[in-house]
Amino acid sequence: MAIWVALIVPAFLLAANLGDVEKNDSSAWLPSNAEATRVLDQAKKFQPAETLPAIVIYDRPEGVTSADMAKAQADAEAFQGIEKVVGPPQGPSKSQDGKAILTVVQVDDGREGWDGAHTVVGEMTTIGQQRADGLGFHVTGPAGYASDSITAFSGGGALGMITALVVVVILLFTYRSPLLPLLPLLTAGGALVTAEAVIYLLAKNAGLVVNTQTSLILTVLVFGAATDYALLLISRYREELRRHEDRHEAMAEALYRSSPAIIASAATVAVSLLVLLLATLNSTKGLGPACAIGIVVGLLAMLTLMPALLVICGRWIFWPVKPSYGSVGTARDSIWTRIGTAISRRPRIVWVATSLVLGVIAIGMTGLKADGIPSKGQFTNEPQAVVGEEIQSRHFPAGSGDPIYVVAKAASAEQVVTALSGVPGIADVAAPMVKDGDVFVLGTLEDAPGSKAAMRTVEQARAAVHKIEGADARVGGSTAIALDTQHSAARDAKVIIPVVLIVVFLILALLLRAIVAPLLLMATVVLSLGASLGVSALAFNHVFDFAGADANFPLLVFVFLVALGIDYNIFLVSRVREEAQLHGTRQGARAGLSATGGVITSAGLVLAGTFAALGSLPLVFAAQLGFTVAFGVLLDTMIVRSVLVTALTVDVDRWMWWPSKLFTHHDDPQPPAGTPEPTLLIAGS
Repeated sequence: MAIWVALIVPAFLLAANLGDVEKNDSSAWLPSNAEATRVLDQAKKFQPAETLPAIVIYDRPEGVTSADMAKAQADAEAFQGIEKVVGPPQGPSKSQDGKAILTVVQVDDGREGWDGAHTVVGEMTTIGQQRADGLGFHVTGPAGYASDSITAFSGGGALGMITALVVVVILLFTYRSPLLPLLPLLTAGGALVTAEAVIYLLAKNAGLVVNTQTSLILTVLVFGAATDYALLLISRYREELRRHEDRHEAMAEALYRSSPAIIASAATVAVSLLVLLLATLNSTKGLGPACAIGIVVGLLAMLTLMPALLVICGRWIFWPVKPSYGSVGTARDSIWTRIGTAISRRPRIVWVATSLVLGVIAIGMTGLKADGIPSKGQFTNEPQAVVGEEIQSRHFPAGSGDPIYVVAKAASAEQVVTALSGVPGIADVAAPMVKDGDVFVLGTLEDAPGSKAAMRTVEQARAAVHKIEGADARVGGSTAIALDTQHSAARDAKVIIPVVLIVVFLILALLLRAIVAPLLLMATVVLSLGASLGVSALAFNHVFDFAGADANFPLLVFVFLVALGIDYNIFLVSRVREEAQLHGTRQGARAGLSATGGVITSAGLVLAGTFAALGSLPLVFAAQLGFTVAFGVLLDTMIVRSVLVTALTVDVDRWMWWPSKLFTHHDDPQPPAGTPEPTLLIAGS
């Protein structure tokens, strides 16, 4: 414990600086070879480098007045005095219907990224709302959305508190002890701080790309997974306290018995997350090692600090129901014993019926719209940028202030302008700018930047300018960045998903020393994943009415649900294998379910609760990820693990362990119909 205290104290100081190394600019997430990324470098000679346009919208339904135009002009001059505002603003310009005014301000998006934009937009809003006299004022565009995103992400502190509260409530319900939940909570909190400190050092000195999204996912993942490991350890420790008078001997045996499953579980999750290093998106590539670090640190904390705290505290930490030496609880009347007994009577019917139901539900995932979320659909509420974009689209071309741009050879200037002007969805093409042998052409989109229609326009624009021989033309801009992000996410999914499946299979095969069991477990988890995505698609489209899902959403859900779903199968099947060596596979399956059913269900509730806490953030991506992972974990623990896996194990019998030595053992005979089940004595149930 002293060693951990010595680690955590400096870790607090380092973890507090994690926000300083976060990169929240979406252009920084793209690979260097993406077309939009290459255009950013080429465009620096024509426009201020690393800037975000802030689109200022004034509106008056009955028509803007000359006083309104004068205020907009005065505001534009005042905006120039704000630190990080680059160059003179464009405008103000009155709309054709005379009901709105538009001004475009370039905001430095340098070292501080979105945080700097948030500060600038705040100062602009203060200026714009002064002496407005009923004139509407909103800041939208990339800088406006960046500012609102930072506001939404600022709920991360509340997320940590909500996550901790969820863990405490579930542990109180599980153990009915007011003191015991404090130990997993303190240990998980220490693991999170230590992990954040390590990630900060890697981001600062080793080029690891992290963003606010990574920090939020890390929080719920560490709290959820680390608490799961604590539940497994505590459950086995409580069993051993009934068998050993000395609590040190009890902990030694508990660690010996539970650590293989806990280590295998953590290894599965960590290695699966490290596979994300194969991603081309820097945000995904950085998320993998960051979360893997969280899992590994959580594992180390739960296998070292947690046992130390439990042994130091002694049996009284379980008050008011302290496990006394020599006491034995029977599991015959537990719900998990009854479920196991019922399944063992008709195992084939049970697993076939369960698989069919899950398969039918999985069909719903064909309705998942994971092709990106338009800018105004990214929030569960209506912040300033969303309202401003809606007003802008009513009075100006939706793409005003945030154009696409083409960089090409200067000799092809006229051809580029002609080609871009002929693309459907381009409202206007500005006069070309020529410098140092290159030409820079801006095109205003008819549709909102980042929308599906705008992305189609970018694809058509690229097809048009790429045909110009010798032009070496490339198309960039925020919509092009969104499009390239979508393409990179699709590529990442095709590469990473097969690799994760192979890695998880190999880990299971090594742990169980078998081939059949890993294949069946993998199949159940994939089926559970499909059903979770099917339910999520229906909920997103018809209950929550979301505009779509992030292009990277299916990959992240796959990695989390497959890795975490395998976790619970490891916890169950490891115990089943242990019992099968003594009693045969059929009885071992029932005994394993009886022994682990309660603790695995509690672990699933903890993990589902921590991910569900993501829904407290006003972000569609967070709400979707939290909903799907929470539902998937509950489905896996309540149905897939307890019903489907148990039924398969009973039906397949000793073939589960082929080709290991356990396969050659003669299994327990099937009792004749009507024979009462033997009483299973499971300590600590």
